[in-house]
Amino acid sequence: MKTNGKHISKQEIFKEISDFAKRNAVFLIALAAACITAIFVPPDKEYLGYFDFKTLACLFSVLAVVCALRNIRFFTILARKIVKLCKNARLCVVALVYITFIGSMLIANDMALITFLPLGFFALDSTGKQKYMSFTFIMQNIAANLGGMLTPFGNPQNLYIYNKFNIPTGEFTLIMLFPFVVSIAIITVFCFIFVKNEPLIVNPVEEKLNVPRAIVYSVLFVLSIVAVFNIIHYMIVVWLIVIVLAVMDHKALAKVDYGLLLTFCAFFIFSGNMSRIELVRELFSGLLNVNTLVFSALSCQFISNVPSAILLSNFTEN
Repeated sequence: MKTNGKHISKQEIFKEISDFAKRNAVFLIALAAACITAIFVPPDKEYLGYFDFKTLACLFSVLAVVCALRNIRFFTILARKIVKLCKNARLCVVALVYITFIGSMLIANDMALITFLPLGFFALDSTGKQKYMSFTFIMQNIAANLGGMLTPFGNPQNLYIYNKFNIPTGEFTLIMLFPFVVSIAIITVFCFIFVKNEPLIVNPVEEKLNVPRAIVYSVLFVLSIVAVFNIIHYMIVVWLIVIVLAVMDHKALAKVDYGLLLTFCAFFIFSGNMSRIELVRELFSGLLNVNTLVFSALSCQFISNVPSAILLSNFTEN
């Protein structure tokens, strides 16, 4: 095969396909599941009712604005300033973990990891504390998942459940507050146990923030959060973000994780079809009536958290 005058071997083609499959494994599984269930429930007008358009729109809004903020290195510059205040390795690791923890509450867990894991590498590598790197990465990963549970937009499944069941914001936060506080305590204790109180010298790296863009993107971010709480209609916010970013930073729109959005769409179809199959509906409803929490926890070990939330929400009001 030739592309732009260059010969591409079969091995390269297979490698491209393999790499694509690895990068989009969850989406491909979701797509396959949707296609299989479509055999039992042929496409009809009820399919349109499967999609939670508000969840998709709000998720797109947050992802797009976060991409724009990352392009101006907003989070990296902010986090580096915080790390510079640390005088020893222990405080540095705690700061890195807390930044990820708090970041996941605002920009969702996946984006927090993508944004702050490189900062962890920079801080520890530049100060000769590579021995704490694995521990820090693992704790950041844990912090991203635990921190994101407190807010409706802290992770994709929270956003979906919050909209699906119309849970009041105060009630949602109070339900998650106890495990959230316990998580902070445990993470802090682990950091103090496993990281020594060693002197730390951070090499200065000066980066200038594009203040005008930072202000505009911050306003857009606030609007995307406001849309979650139904203060402004989500479609108004989506169009505003698309127009502003198309003018100021079109690359941010290109960097949005559309694979995640398509995965949501595929699982909406899959879960909608499953809920219309009588045998499946009776089985899942019975299991969830026994113990919603335990069965949900077991389910996400096999099909991950987002698809579990979308699928099981069709079989319970709990």
